[in-house]
Amino acid sequence: MNETIIKSKTRVQKHGEVFTPRKIVEEMLDMPGVKECCENLTATFLEPSAGEGAFLIAILERKLNMVANQFNSDLVQYENYSLLALSTLYGIELLEDNAQNCTMNMFQVFYDKYRNQASIHETKSVNKRVLDSAKVIIAANIRQGNFLTRLTPGDTPIIFDEWKAIKLRKTTKNIKIARTEYTLDEIYDNVHKNSGEMIDDKNKNIKLEQLSLFDDPEICCVESENRKTMRYAITRIVDVYKEEMEEVNED
Repeated sequence: MNETIIKSKTRVQKHGEVFTPRKIVEEMLDMPGVKECCENLTATFLEPSAGEGAFLIAILERKLNMVANQFNSDLVQYENYSLLALSTLYGIELLEDNAQNCTMNMFQVFYDKYRNQASIHETKSVNKRVLDSAKVIIAANIRQGNFLTRLTPGDTPIIFDEWKAIKLRKTTKNIKIARTEYTLDEIYDNVHKNSGEMIDDKNKNIKLEQLSLFDDPEICCVESENRKTMRYAITRIVDVYKEEMEEVNED
């Protein structure tokens, strides 16, 4: 099958867009040091020019193959560790159509591998919670933006999520995860944040719901006392699709 190296001359001239052939991708990932990281459960990768995901997909396949070989005593263990492997892959892509294709391609690889393992374990169907959590992880980890400026097309900071396994041991089957948001600038500056912390403009100090059934203007004018700062709650990795939050105790 012929691979698409360029989509159009215009895109090459305007954006320098040229796709890397799969053979070259595999050869680069086989380099000493890189190969070992591709088979490391928690080693993270950031592709600054992700395209449609050639490198990220190839790394994901290698990581999922490793999970199938090492963390696959039953389907539940595979589900947990495959999601953890997925959470280590990040990408930035300038062009919207490429970014969308990258997310879809990564999910398709995850789904196909998962469905194959479900068949091996003689399970009739895959778990929707796992698939929904995979979608949330991919959406959080693949961002449209400019790696050089570290900004999105809307000139806002590129935001990534750290997915940190809590007390991960060899015997752990059901993984709990702490989700924390960082801007790309914060990652560069090695900023330390509290577990679950969200970027301020996304937090938005979510308002408490009014208990009153009446539209009392005096009640509706309550502001600071009626607001709370939220953070992501520690949750099982198969439940990250719920995006559960909890109130921060600022005392």
